[in-house]
Amino acid sequence: MNAADSERLTLRVPGLADFEDSAALWADPDVVRYTSGRAFTREESWARLMRYVGHWELFGFGFWVVRERDGGRFVGEVGLANFRRDIQPPLDGGFEIGWAVSPSAHGKGYATEAALASLRWIEERQAPPRTVCIINPENAASIGVARKCGYSEFGRTTYKDSPVILLERPAQQVS
Repeated sequence: MNAADSERLTLRVPGLADFEDSAALWADPDVVRYTSGRAFTREESWARLMRYVGHWELFGFGFWVVRERDGGRFVGEVGLANFRRDIQPPLDGGFEIGWAVSPSAHGKGYATEAALASLRWIEERQAPPRTVCIINPENAASIGVARKCGYSEFGRTTYKDSPVILLERPAQQVS
């Protein structure tokens, strides 16, 4: 699989060597505050890594591990997935983007840069008609990233007993 790189970041398919960084990311209360609301166990982080690898194998796209190009420091994870969420209204399609950035990398524009690189990558290869994301309405930082990437709200609902904003972005906005 080709990596999706940006000016400051390298995005690559996750491997076993990325597990410790990923487990630390998902165990951080600041990272999970607006997603699960609780830290992930190592077992749950392992299952997440397996899901990421499975997406690449089954769909030819998935989540990447994001690292700084200069020095290789772990930044977080970003990518696209087909989660088949049981959500109303349905997301209609398999291209749902998501991102999680380590608190040590917050405020540097990395989430936006990595998300845009991910979108460029998928649009060059699979040309989805749109991509979607769901965000907790209290997560102002992620809402900002979504807007910078061209997402706009198309609904609000509840997912796993939590309120979420549904956002969509037509394809081919990234140059």
